Amino acid sequence: MVSPILPLTLDGVELRRAGRRILGPITLTLGGEGISIVLGPNGSGKTSLLRCMHGLERLSRGSLGWNRADDQVRARQAFVFQTPVLMRRSVIDNIAYPLRLDGVPAGRARRRAADLAETIGLAVTLDAPVQVLSGGERQKMALARALIRAPEVLFLDEPCASLDLASTAEIETILARARDAGTRIVMSTHNIGQARRLADDILFLDHGRLIEKGPGPAFFVGPLTPQARAHINGDLLP
Repeated sequence: MVSPILPLTLDGVELRRAGRRILGPITLTLGGEGISIVLGPNGSGKTSLLRCMHGLERLSRGSLGWNRADDQVRARQAFVFQTPVLMRRSVIDNIAYPLRLDGVPAGRARRRAADLAETIGLAVTLDAPVQVLSGGERQKMALARALIRAPEVLFLDEPCASLDLASTAEIETILARARDAGTRIVMSTHNIGQARRLADDILFLDHGRLIEKGPGPAFFVGPLTPQARAHINGDLLP
């Protein structure tokens, strides 16, 4: 049996730009199962934390370590950006791309991509150029591409930003299904309702610091910090 890549351990992680600290210090162990929702006001460091965890940022201080070697970790996690990355390929070839990187023959990769597109409800002409997709369809495509390897860990940065209610509901269904299939999800959102619906646990950031962490239901019933209470109530934070 292949050992899992979790837990992920952050020890005193800091990120600085132009001499200004934008994240940290953060000490955190990410393990277990379910969906972790990263909450906080704009500029609190949500995206930066996700990018650090995924390995897209060089840490200014501290350390970050997985349970497996880095070369094994990269293929077993995925990241979906707020604005999906579109390659100059057809929809089906965008979805199949990670499998092609793994050396899967084109025919088999495309069949797997078509099956996954159907599963998530991407009802478009798969041989069409990806640029013709709507915003919701692009996000579904990006999710399909991320999920095609059945990653152990999936990071998502505001995946439903600017989507309509129907597309948001479809994305949430896909994420819940992925969680139930065993994918550990870490996702940022500004949508308190979405956080209530999806969160197994909450990571609440303010001014680049992790100031509250706990189970989702308990967080919304009685947040422990005034910053979290203000955020849930829609108040402006200083």
